[in-house]
Amino acid sequence: MHVFRGIHHRSLASRTALTIGNFDGVHRGHLAMLHQLVQVARSRALVPTVLTFEPHPRDFFATLQGHPDSAPSHISTLRDKLCALREAGVQQVVVLRFDPRIAALSPEEFVAQIVWQGLKAQFVLVGDDFRFGARRAGDFAQLDTLMRNLGGEARQMPVVTETALRISSSAVRQALQAGDMETAQVLLGRPYAISGHVLHGAKLGRKLGFPTLNLRFDRARPALGGVFVARVHGLELAPLPAVASLGTRPAVETDGRVLLETHVFDWQAEAYGKLIRVELLHKLRDEAHYPDLTQLIAAIQNDSDQARAWFAQLARQTTRDRI
Repeated sequence: MHVFRGIHHRSLASRTALTIGNFDGVHRGHLAMLHQLVQVARSRALVPTVLTFEPHPRDFFATLQGHPDSAPSHISTLRDKLCALREAGVQQVVVLRFDPRIAALSPEEFVAQIVWQGLKAQFVLVGDDFRFGARRAGDFAQLDTLMRNLGGEARQMPVVTETALRISSSAVRQALQAGDMETAQVLLGRPYAISGHVLHGAKLGRKLGFPTLNLRFDRARPALGGVFVARVHGLELAPLPAVASLGTRPAVETDGRVLLETHVFDWQAEAYGKLIRVELLHKLRDEAHYPDLTQLIAAIQNDSDQARAWFAQLARQTTRDRI
């Protein structure tokens, strides 16, 4: 999969099937849309392409209005979003910087300059709530008309539901914020996970007897936080059980950086620089501040014990299901 920053690259495909959106989390609704996009692209000899924005338009406007915390929190990092798009069969992703110039484009200008001229889209697939152009003035009916006038086609994807629940980034976000990892997994179609290269840290965990693998979460406001039962891929052939903490580390720091710290049970090898994926399977508790290291160590030990018990219960349940 090719990733481009902006639309002015000679290597961009000359004929594309395009979908547009933030794709935060790349949930089952997104996957259904991407599947349809790839199928249409194959049937018409087009390159399946995603246009996404950095920053998210709602982040941009919230910051512009002086209320950055009013924007939605983030489900996934850019890395994880791009990886999920690649796995869905997307061949080209354009990450377009959302700035005042893009925000000011009328619906007609957006389609002509970005969709048609910039991305050479012959076919555009969008969700049922898609809006575009300055002040979100454009809707699907206008997109359909504009694309037909240019010689292309637009199609609208119906909403995907799970029983009575609409599958959306908002629904995933709400589940994660509530610590309901089981519902989040149903909506995503896979366990919630964060991936990245293991970073060097202050090595406090090692000094306390609980060495951790550290990953950076590249968003200021993740949709979830706390301490979780976890499973780590990328260290051994099989995933390894662990306990993980995602947040700003209030127990030891106050710099506000979001970090995922994962303690892998009974595993002591070096992992700096390795690319790993950490699945967060079950929430144990929220982050907390501890007055001294003794209480911090006791809390980590308790978290580890609870996580080991969770895995033991899962193993027993799996055994019963096989009988």
